[in-house]
Amino acid sequence: MKKIALLSLLVTAVSFAQVQKTEPPFWWSDMNLSNVQIMFYGKNIAQNEVTVSNSIVITGIQKTENPNYIFVTIDTKNLPAQDFDFTFKNGKKSFTQKYSLKARKADSKFRKGYDSSDMIYLIMSDRFANGNPNNDSDASVTEKADRNNPNGRHGGDIQGIIKNLDYIQSLGATAVWPTPLCEDNDERGSYHTYGQSDVYKIDPRFGTNEEYLKLSAELHQRGMKNILDYVTNHWGWQHWMIKDLPTYDWIHQFPGYSQSNYRMTTQFDTNASAIDHKNCVDGWFVKSMPDLNQSNPLVLNYLTQNAIWWIEYADLDGFRVDTYSYNDKEGIAKWTKAITDEYPNFNIVGEVWMHSQAQMAYWQKDSKIGAIESYNSHLPSVMDFTLHDALEKVFNEDKAEWDKGMIKIYDNFANDFLYPNSNNILVFAENHDTNRFNQAYKNDFKKYQMVMTLIATIRGIPQLYYGSEIGMAGDKGKGDGDIRRDFPGGWNGDTNNAYTKTGRTEEQNKFYDFTAKLFNWRKTKSVIHTGKMMHYVPENNVYVYFRYYEQETVMVVINNNPEKQTFKTNRFTERIENYTSGKDILTDKSFDLKNEMTIDGKSTLILELK
Repeated sequence: MKKIALLSLLVTAVSFAQVQKTEPPFWWSDMNLSNVQIMFYGKNIAQNEVTVSNSIVITGIQKTENPNYIFVTIDTKNLPAQDFDFTFKNGKKSFTQKYSLKARKADSKFRKGYDSSDMIYLIMSDRFANGNPNNDSDASVTEKADRNNPNGRHGGDIQGIIKNLDYIQSLGATAVWPTPLCEDNDERGSYHTYGQSDVYKIDPRFGTNEEYLKLSAELHQRGMKNILDYVTNHWGWQHWMIKDLPTYDWIHQFPGYSQSNYRMTTQFDTNASAIDHKNCVDGWFVKSMPDLNQSNPLVLNYLTQNAIWWIEYADLDGFRVDTYSYNDKEGIAKWTKAITDEYPNFNIVGEVWMHSQAQMAYWQKDSKIGAIESYNSHLPSVMDFTLHDALEKVFNEDKAEWDKGMIKIYDNFANDFLYPNSNNILVFAENHDTNRFNQAYKNDFKKYQMVMTLIATIRGIPQLYYGSEIGMAGDKGKGDGDIRRDFPGGWNGDTNNAYTKTGRTEEQNKFYDFTAKLFNWRKTKSVIHTGKMMHYVPENNVYVYFRYYEQETVMVVINNNPEKQTFKTNRFTERIENYTSGKDILTDKSFDLKNEMTIDGKSTLILELK
């Protein structure tokens, strides 16, 4: 009898092993997305009949050419939180798999995403701070830590972010955007984690899923927001599903690999050829990142549920979506709409790296440009890459010309009419893919002041890239590793600890103090968050604009001329007629608005009018 019992246990264990993965691993009751498609993966699992307990209704079962997958859809509408069992039966053999509907957080649907009242701090997750040296390398993944390799893993992790949240908050930041944290098992260059190998699991070198929940909770305790960097366009070639594709067309195949031509204009170019469009959208971003096929309903549903799962599970406040405009545009619009239908106040910014406002505006929700061809991306926010393009060079253009100097900045905002919502645009001087601003301007503090003044006071949502605030530089020409350097003080043994005033150099403190004062002031100014903007054509390379709302007005003056400039104020009567003076928020110096004003060369004024 003991042998029979032991044999029975072994058979049961073998049966249970047939389900190697269940995704999503659980769901929630009271969701708008109530028809949940659960993917079960295991050896020949599709050969089984599937039933479910607790009178739950299966509304669909889909099998593919790969017998190791089965997709089971259940109706969870009006179901309470509960545990139940799926039963898999093949002849006389059967086994069960538990599944859970969890209770949803109160008012989860109405969570408030980031907006123009926020300042986002962008972190290169592997390069910010090593809070737990014990997880720098892990047996379950291939690449090990090597801080001497600029393109290797250095050990930055979630605990390092948590450890330095006080520092981030001290800058006036109200939201944190770490680069992707899910597992990336590439054998080299995995530190950036845009080639993910498991999208339900935090990379063990960053920490655990539970540690990510802790980060989210710590942010919320400080009144800050958590933004997840999401990738819909591709996975890494080491993703477990890429190694055993559910369907041949789960990814775009030619067959196999073909490089994208990166010509995103083919997404809306009425003169584009079909082959050019295909090569852009279906081509792979790089050879190690297989291109996902969002026109396959199984793929699209998988990505949609995964995104919603992370929002609910980690209590997220927003997404930044990588390479948004490389996706199948109909598929990504459905993905975006499903998320914003579930969470009406959730914000999503898409990386649309283009060099024309019209082309970027096409991708924003309710675009009149997209409407010409009856297209709506449903994407709330895009990134202002044309402003970034101007900021790369404009402060070296000392002489005012027809198309050089501050007129470039003026012209950028003159095209705001193209955007359905110009205040929900991400504005930035640099990010983890661009040349470092301080590198381009040779750590010229005056030029740093000008760009940060601009980013902090114009319409939209400002984003600061980690280290800018202490003068960090980096040359993209030397490789991406150089623009993603380790933050000084984030590793044991660092001689320079830029997280503390006493640990920073005099030069670092100069950059930090200015940045913190500027963005902490911005945090309290609703006139900057939601006020209107009026600007004036630059003269002598001096750009003047106003942010105004009801009885509050802020006047911003940026002098990009190396020489001191004096100008008459009567030109601005439309905005200053009810005021007599203005006080600079950076120096507390007062300025008379009645006749004329003087501003030093290569400097800024942010005046609260009185």
